[in-house]
Amino acid sequence: MGRGMIYSSFAKLYDDLFDEQMYVDWQQFVEKHISKTTSSVLDLAGGAGRLAVLLAKTGLDMTVADLSSEMLSLARQHAEDANCTVDLQQVNMLDLSDMGQFDAVTCFADSFCYLDNLDEVTLAFKQVKAHLNDAGVFLFDVITPYQTDTIYPGYMYNYESENQDTAFLWRSFGDSECEHGVVHELTFFNQLPNQDVYERLAEEHYERTYELKQYLQALKKAGFNQIEVSADFGRSEIGSTTTRWFFVVR
Repeated sequence: MGRGMIYSSFAKLYDDLFDEQMYVDWQQFVEKHISKTTSSVLDLAGGAGRLAVLLAKTGLDMTVADLSSEMLSLARQHAEDANCTVDLQQVNMLDLSDMGQFDAVTCFADSFCYLDNLDEVTLAFKQVKAHLNDAGVFLFDVITPYQTDTIYPGYMYNYESENQDTAFLWRSFGDSECEHGVVHELTFFNQLPNQDVYERLAEEHYERTYELKQYLQALKKAGFNQIEVSADFGRSEIGSTTTRWFFVVR
């Protein structure tokens, strides 16, 4: 870690910028599809725990599993700020062998699209199946090939905070090396405390997605047979210009 990382982390900057309304939309999607008897929920790749905290405040027994210790430390802080309890586990979604059983498993923000290939996606689905109670539900979303192939290439987003202490640049490109792949270049400029000096933090994120029939095959391979797919947090039917698919799987 560079000297500047003492003052800020990419995880915190990313968390601060994320659209809070999306967490509310995910919360409503979850509440619509879990049964009244649901008590334990695993939020896979749950990051900074914002969704888990919203659900924990409704009385659910929430566990956040994430690979990033930085994200989990933010999740601990969010849970403390909200005065609620969330179990935090640092694990890879490809190996959940140390986890218990859950009434529901969630995985949002296209987290499965950060895996390397369809074999890994299938393995992750199998891990979920192994830790889901028989009557449980698995809820997740992924971006569509329309998003990776049409919307993202050439996409740009620039942000500057009101007091000008943070600027954020996001550029996306099609990934020429894999079908339905995309590269995101994320750059933050962050003012150091009490200085006119800015640190620059940059990361590249790679995502890829698959045809809907490939996701359905992977789910069936993992042992799931009841699968519903929708758009817009379950509010619309899917179409040729759907940018994100929402799955309800039993």
